[in-house]
Amino acid sequence: MKSLVIAEKPSVGRDIAKVLKCSKNINGAIEGEKYVVTWGLGHLVTLADPEAYDEKYKEWKMEYLPMLPKKFELVVMKQTSNQYKTVKTQIHRKDISDIIIATDAGREGELVARWILEKAINQKPVRRLWISSVTDKAIKEGFLHLKNGKEYENLYQAAVARAEADWIVGMNATRALTCKYNASLSCGRVQTPTLAMIAAREEEIKSFTPVPYYGLVGKINGMTITWTDKKSNGHTTFERSKIEELYSRVKGKTGVVCERTSTVKKVYSPGLYDLTELQRDANKKFDFSAKETLNIMQHLYENHKVLTYPRTDSRYLPNDIVGTLKERLESISVGPYRKLAGILVKKPIVTNSSFVDDQKVSDHHAIIPTEQYVNLENMSYDERKIYDLVVRRFLAVLYPPYVYEEVTIKIDIEKEDFIAKGKIEKSLGYKEVYEKSSEDETIDDKSTVLPNINKNDVLEDIVFSITEGKTKPPAPFNEASLLSAMENPVHFLEQKKKALIQTLGETGGLGTVATRADIIEKLFHSFLMEKRGKDIFITSKGKQLLELVPKDLKTPELTAQLEMKLSKISTGNLKKQELMNEMTNYTKEIVAEIKTSDGTFRHDNMTNTKCPNCGKKMLLVSGKNSKMLVCQDRECGYRETIERTSNARCPVCHKKMGLKGKGDAQIFTCACGYKEKLSAFTQRRKKEGAGVGKKDVANYMKKMKSEAQAPVNNAFADAFAKLKL
Repeated sequence: MKSLVIAEKPSVGRDIAKVLKCSKNINGAIEGEKYVVTWGLGHLVTLADPEAYDEKYKEWKMEYLPMLPKKFELVVMKQTSNQYKTVKTQIHRKDISDIIIATDAGREGELVARWILEKAINQKPVRRLWISSVTDKAIKEGFLHLKNGKEYENLYQAAVARAEADWIVGMNATRALTCKYNASLSCGRVQTPTLAMIAAREEEIKSFTPVPYYGLVGKINGMTITWTDKKSNGHTTFERSKIEELYSRVKGKTGVVCERTSTVKKVYSPGLYDLTELQRDANKKFDFSAKETLNIMQHLYENHKVLTYPRTDSRYLPNDIVGTLKERLESISVGPYRKLAGILVKKPIVTNSSFVDDQKVSDHHAIIPTEQYVNLENMSYDERKIYDLVVRRFLAVLYPPYVYEEVTIKIDIEKEDFIAKGKIEKSLGYKEVYEKSSEDETIDDKSTVLPNINKNDVLEDIVFSITEGKTKPPAPFNEASLLSAMENPVHFLEQKKKALIQTLGETGGLGTVATRADIIEKLFHSFLMEKRGKDIFITSKGKQLLELVPKDLKTPELTAQLEMKLSKISTGNLKKQELMNEMTNYTKEIVAEIKTSDGTFRHDNMTNTKCPNCGKKMLLVSGKNSKMLVCQDRECGYRETIERTSNARCPVCHKKMGLKGKGDAQIFTCACGYKEKLSAFTQRRKKEGAGVGKKDVANYMKKMKSEAQAPVNNAFADAFAKLKL
């Protein structure tokens, strides 16, 4: 008898098969003496569309809402149906004694496998492989410690509850909005509050009034002294008259040094990466989108096997990983990391609670290098960037702290305090890992040596000046700051209740580390928000949507409460049906509110360009990286890309250029005014020896066209395609 192993993806399946000595390829699976390894392609099974429950749901009509299935049905996804048949065949083989789930170790990974088993009506015992990396060593260790599948039943129930709750809220709210306002409008418990945060930030910026503030500084012997308020310890005031009076009082006066202190300070490395923190840094440093970073991380995890599981929300390691740290250091001792890692390998590994804590690790630990030896030449340029971030952060936490001596001089002038601060660097510590660039930009690495001034010294000829500034509005969101807000949306809660704040902190805010990138992409593809440079702004369509959706769907509270209850289900402290009863009642309320609403929706992006298929006027929409003309009639579905942001850099200002037009007439344009025909661009790049020829450009154009033809609203594209407006 043999065990059937079900992995989440082919690449992981092949890795497991190699370790288990399975070498016989059969259609969609690999067989050995003791095991058969097969895989999903992500999800092979999903929740059925509404029409599966009743033929009438093929038509989108308000009177049919809400749609509330008594029992949710599973369907095989058409695009991966052949692989499902393969897995099902293997499940029901007579020589298969049990099933080993080897999908990603987490809530969604559990759902991928369990839905397959449920749809295939599996009756065989189930065991679980639970690992955080897919190196040969990790797989071998995992198979030595397989878990009973029943231990993860509650996790599965939580995953099902999440999927079913999102179905009834999303499907019903989307159909209700679309039918009510005759426009393709979608909403959901995560995407809508996220959109609302962007709108709220724009409103904060719009309504912000700058307020001037003032300070007072003095210069003496190359040293700057700054006035400090004795009550608040602040250095500025909003009262100009106060500073002017102070200036008049101290001008031309002498000062007496009343205090000189010296303190040695230690600064420890920033913590290890979880996915969200890595996505933030990659966006700040390389302008990678959250989705791009996740895709690169997935490749480094699955294909190169040099980094651990990416979809983690922990920045800590468990104690049982500590024994492997030296081996991981040896594996990264190549290229620019050889010397840095070598220093640590020669000494005992020193850990502390800032990055090793069993209590702060749930499903997966922080992202760190694996024990797999690295060949940097096999990585792409972008993969090297992400790998470098993770490796340097890993090295940094193992290095000693950055140490400096802070010297503070307090000077009394007319009974007012003035402070001067100096800094003497003692030990670079973890900053050696980052060479010339500091990872922690809040710390100034430069030493500032103060003059040899001691207590009771009298200072004369001090030159004073008033400083001025204005308060600044909050910055518009970019992907990095939006990820931060999704992770901690407390600022955007309407009710600052302690319980909700605690829940959002415990559950990780809006979405999960695994879904935030997709939520951001969905909002772009739905034309609810757009990019201007690096900044993100809500579109007119997005603003109108927020005016039309029920209030509850616009705040993070719903998600906070749902995630708290999902967590309780996963630990066995709440029954799934209790949550579903609540979500059913909530959905009824949402639909009723939309039905009775007196709001209106208008297309204010209508153009005079007529659709070549049906003749109706087209809408101008801005996607994440392109501008399109889309037919207002969804049944027609015609659209064309008229401009898109390319990866080609302007030779004048080096910013990304836009690409307009069709065929050979296409022109690269830049905001600085530079223009260049596609043919001229191709020739120039060829002469520059960049290795980009006509074929490369053609392939790039094909890729851009493919992206332009992606679903306008990918979450509900299939459903909307059936809608007749």
